[in-house]
Amino acid sequence: MLLTSLCTLAHAQTAATAPSGKITYEGLRRIDMSRMRMNVNGQDVRPGSGDAAEGMPDVISFTQKLIFAGSFAKEERDRPQNPMRQNRAGNANSSPDGAPTGGPSAGGPNMRMMRMNDQETYLDMANRQRISIMTVRRDSTTQRYRTERPFPKPEGWQTSDKTKKIAGYVCHKATVTRRNAPYTIWYTTDLPFTYSPVADLTPDKGVVLQIESDDESYKASAVSLEPVDAASLQPPTDVKTISSEEMEQIRRKQMADFRQRMMQNGGFPGRN
Repeated sequence: MLLTSLCTLAHAQTAATAPSGKITYEGLRRIDMSRMRMNVNGQDVRPGSGDAAEGMPDVISFTQKLIFAGSFAKEERDRPQNPMRQNRAGNANSSPDGAPTGGPSAGGPNMRMMRMNDQETYLDMANRQRISIMTVRRDSTTQRYRTERPFPKPEGWQTSDKTKKIAGYVCHKATVTRRNAPYTIWYTTDLPFTYSPVADLTPDKGVVLQIESDDESYKASAVSLEPVDAASLQPPTDVKTISSEEMEQIRRKQMADFRQRMMQNGGFPGRN
């Protein structure tokens, strides 16, 4: 009985003193313009063609945050900071992340973008699980889905003796090839959990604070240890659990339906 009480007390003290806080990453990603299309006067055109918008950005910048407390965490991402562009016909181009955006041809600047779905990402650090919650809205109905995946393990991870400080933490260098492209990773083992802002670049142990490649980059601009409402980081359980494959099928169907609605409501662009 005494042993049980001591164990319970130790667990409570550990939970109470477990670190909580927020990591803020500044990210850049290059857009594959060959996959983009837009609609001008009812016809599909590609960026770079004579009829396409001039000066459309091929790189987006964004902020991604990890909110953590104890063994749970949640990712949050701000909207891309690059402004949308308009083509010469007055139709709205896509925003740089490929999400269609309202414009003059869609009923004026006050039109709200039709939202396709919402997705949230939670992390169960203790069990090394990424938990995705997707909310799908169809007319007046709403359905929520949940899927779980283990932290992916990158192949060909190679460590180095080089170190540098990022956001006040000593980081170790590693290199890996991802999608046939070389990546440089800087991670710290001074935080008591494992995480990477790019899921399939997660080390066996440590928190990635910087990622460098030709097509994308992330760098932690701040790591702040502060009180966090741990309950807000618990993934909801009153949702339908499905497989990763089923989640991807739903996402693809939603994207296709979304594009079709956009084209019917003003000729908005999208991705192939």
